[in-house]
Amino acid sequence: MRGSNHVGMRQFNERIVLQAIRHHGAIPKADLARLTQLSTQTVAIIVGRLLDDGLLVKQDRVRGKIGQPSVPLSLNPQGAFSVGIQVGRRNLELLVADFTGKPVERVEVLYDYPDPDHLFASMAQGLHTLKSRMGDLWPRTVGVGLTAPLSLHKWADLLGGQAAQALARWEHIDLTAEVQRLTDLPVVFAKDTTAACVAELLQGHGRSVRSFLYVFVGTFIGGGLVLSGHIMNGERGNAGAIGSLPVGLASRGSGMPPQLLQKASGWQLEQALLAAGQDPLLIHQPAIMDAAYTEFTAPWIAQASQALAMTVASSAALLDLDAVVMDGSLGAPLMTALMAATQDALAQYRFDGMHQPQLLAGQVGAHARALGGALLPLHSQFFPDKDIFLKQDNA
Repeated sequence: MRGSNHVGMRQFNERIVLQAIRHHGAIPKADLARLTQLSTQTVAIIVGRLLDDGLLVKQDRVRGKIGQPSVPLSLNPQGAFSVGIQVGRRNLELLVADFTGKPVERVEVLYDYPDPDHLFASMAQGLHTLKSRMGDLWPRTVGVGLTAPLSLHKWADLLGGQAAQALARWEHIDLTAEVQRLTDLPVVFAKDTTAACVAELLQGHGRSVRSFLYVFVGTFIGGGLVLSGHIMNGERGNAGAIGSLPVGLASRGSGMPPQLLQKASGWQLEQALLAAGQDPLLIHQPAIMDAAYTEFTAPWIAQASQALAMTVASSAALLDLDAVVMDGSLGAPLMTALMAATQDALAQYRFDGMHQPQLLAGQVGAHARALGGALLPLHSQFFPDKDIFLKQDNA
């Protein structure tokens, strides 16, 4: 992080100062100047403006052995807020994050499938609820970050029945435009797994791990990719789209090899529960690991962990990763069991000639997609890495 003392760099330098405080925590002006390589006078002017705007707050004076007491500066949690909206195949989540990226309000709506009419009505109600809860702080909300799978309609055949009809309608719906009609705040879009990956990059392991493959296990499995501290997007927004990764070899007469999403998505476990007359949404609850459900969870964990181990080994050879971070919306005990089984399955793979990445549990959790969405407006408006979300449409 290096600022510029040239004229015309005011906004960029303000963002550099905010970024430095975000990364390093409360810090005095003198240390800010050294860290950003801005002049002491420039930092003093910038800090004054940010204090006036309510984006920074002064902490208690710290007395050292030499010189004058210093006054650390920190981000003001109430300096700005943003809304994250996550459209999933099983749920709608709306979340307000404060200026430090911490969730402060949340609304969730569960459904069997995302019917557009019901979903937009629920979204409008959710935004109204959040606005009411925030009260006088709502005017400090700077935008809405919307996240969803890129092609909801493409899963129509897989879900079948009424769900298929509802999902097919999404092919002709401009999701961002429809959400923009519901609010006066500017709306920006990011792919759901990219948003979750960025939440982990900014609020989780990304603060100490430079290069990692991000795996999010929900109704369908997906992922993201961080290399050297930067989100990789790809020309079509598909970098890190591990759900489409083949987890077998093609051979004549045996058909196409399955993709990871067919072996390691929560969907397969849902269907097994549903066929036995059980509640499929149990997969998102801790109770799924009760002994009564072992006949469903054990086969799924076995198949999913084998597919994930192959994904880890293949990705490590191609990308030279420090780690693979696994998170998801499944119940925490189920995610823990899946990670342990994947770690065991990795012992069946050779890592000669490459680095075996650590397998790490995500630090953000089930709300990573909505939180990542909420971080989008904050970072685009207040921090120098405004392009951290590289996919800005849902085509």
